[in-house]
Amino acid sequence: MRPAADTGNAFAEYALSGEPGTEAFWSAARSPVSLPADDGDGWRTLFLWRGSRASIGFESWSDPVPLTRWAYSDCWYAEVRMPARLRVTYQFLVGEQAYADPLNPHGAGGDRSIAATPDAPAQPHWPAVGADDTLPLPGTRIRWASERLGGRRTVRVHAVAGGGPLVLLLDGDDWLHLHPAMTAFESAVAAGEMEPVTLVFLPSKDRLGEFGCDPALWEAVRDELLPLVAGSGVPADPERLVVAGQSLGGLSAMYAALDFPGLVSRVACQSPSFWWTPDAMASKDPLGGPVGGTMAARLRAERPDLSGLRIAFDVGEHEPRMLPHCELTEALVEEAGATVRVSRAAAGHDRAGWRHALLRDVAWALS
Repeated sequence: MRPAADTGNAFAEYALSGEPGTEAFWSAARSPVSLPADDGDGWRTLFLWRGSRASIGFESWSDPVPLTRWAYSDCWYAEVRMPARLRVTYQFLVGEQAYADPLNPHGAGGDRSIAATPDAPAQPHWPAVGADDTLPLPGTRIRWASERLGGRRTVRVHAVAGGGPLVLLLDGDDWLHLHPAMTAFESAVAAGEMEPVTLVFLPSKDRLGEFGCDPALWEAVRDELLPLVAGSGVPADPERLVVAGQSLGGLSAMYAALDFPGLVSRVACQSPSFWWTPDAMASKDPLGGPVGGTMAARLRAERPDLSGLRIAFDVGEHEPRMLPHCELTEALVEEAGATVRVSRAAAGHDRAGWRHALLRDVAWALS
């Protein structure tokens, strides 16, 4: 932190007033606050924490950043250099505990917050959700005891504006409890940006096992889950199914489009794990294997006809090691005849950045 001429106005350049640590300071404080970087490239962003020694943990974008104490006060701070166009999830780490930022109204679950640089694109349908807020849950619950996958899980279903095409949200619990997808889809439909849909929030019990290139999940979805949804009484059109997946879920969605084309022909795919091979996770560097992993190898060898597939790809601008894997696979899918949309998000490998693409690309897949 650069020294201030008036120690009673230590953070004046960030439009924060008062002596840090006083009640007057904390009553008006907010966090984070960004200013243009001195060299004009990106931003310097001030984070504030009231309490004891802590660090900031960022999701996928940066190593933890330690906070500095202001004099002998309870005010801890860090100025973090951020690139242009970044939205990132973060939390304060105090010993073994993690906390959301109490000065930031934009949360993601009880122990995470979301920071966005001033030039990050708006996400108009996603409301600010504080750490103590309870997200609304769909009223319809399906108890799914899968013979194919084993175990029991609860699948929530919600008809937006009366329902319509099925939208299967992989990692459904994250879209229920961390990011209010139900509210966001309601808002997008009300704004006329997509047609009414029926959301199916599919939780994962074993992400690596279920989302690898294995038929078990999609056989279970086809033969067990979709009949349960059909019998739930919620209006839905299973003939226009859209699968939305992120990271390993994006890999699984692409796999389903290859091996279950009669089931999956519309996909919204964010930061898909196209580095994946059967032995990648055993490596010290999972992303360091062959470019495009198993998916690119299959597309080259099998040369499938994907002319019936409509697929949107999105990956973060700030996840450079993912880009070669995604760019190759995107090109091979398009060469195979699919209708492809490609975009880049103002984020790293982070659900806070994926959520705008989720709405936009589901709408495009159905258009």
